[in-house]
Amino acid sequence: MKDFRDKIVVVTGAGSGMGRAYAVEFARLGARLALNDFDAPALAETVRLLGIDEGERLHSAAFDVGDRAAMERFAGDVRTRLGHAHVVINNAGIEGVGKPVWATPAEAYTRVLHVNFHGVLNGTQAFLPQLIENGEGAIVNVSSIFGLIGPPNHADYSASKFAVRGFTEALMVELRGTRIGVHLVHPGGIATNIARQDRTQAFRHKYLSTPPEAIVRHVIRGIRRGTPKIVYGHGSLKTWLGSNLLPLRWLNPIIWRDMAGVIDRRDYPPSPLTVLPSRDRHHPEPDQDQAA
Repeated sequence: MKDFRDKIVVVTGAGSGMGRAYAVEFARLGARLALNDFDAPALAETVRLLGIDEGERLHSAAFDVGDRAAMERFAGDVRTRLGHAHVVINNAGIEGVGKPVWATPAEAYTRVLHVNFHGVLNGTQAFLPQLIENGEGAIVNVSSIFGLIGPPNHADYSASKFAVRGFTEALMVELRGTRIGVHLVHPGGIATNIARQDRTQAFRHKYLSTPPEAIVRHVIRGIRRGTPKIVYGHGSLKTWLGSNLLPLRWLNPIIWRDMAGVIDRRDYPPSPLTVLPSRDRHHPEPDQDQAA
């Protein structure tokens, strides 16, 4: 798809960050917009910034993208009020709890998968029939560079983004040869407000630096060119290269060294290097000079 003028573009998570940037850029390109966010005041602020009244060029609705029935109602309302969707940007997402696997409660995995994966699943399945009926369109599913590697203290988030990756890559194969483009986006460190917890602020300051407007423009170029996998943003190139070229026995220590200084390590056991050797005949206790 090359021209977005008067095309109907759906954007989830449009209340801030990349979602708001998608709304602004597609509005500039003359598209009609269907916008969602869970945060109603933030979504209303995006609509205010666009300067477009609700009506034949814009429809917005605040709801949880993980709620299948709500997503289906949204798709039906978009069809009724605007027409069949042409482009669907499944962008909505939340951060994990920022703890290692053993300290992350089961409900945290459920919550993150509910939004980050099921939101993509619901948005794709609810709107794909409209694209098929149009005979053209684009599905854009937002994963992460943490859908390329498994970083410490992000297992819940990473699991959801790997799920988006697998789902979207399968969809690409299924829709091969059609005029419906399927695009998988792996953002690097984008300067959004996704990292809100105190324990993730060091991570945010080190990594989240690429302006959301920059990746949005890059993704739109990717849609126009038919690029299936779009990797862009701070740290994305080295992450993509590492995930493709390095065996895990080399890659994992590199990831740890890069991130060890910005993750909360209070839930970690003492390092094996700090544990004294056992006192037996095979491991005699070192003298004071050796221990130092």
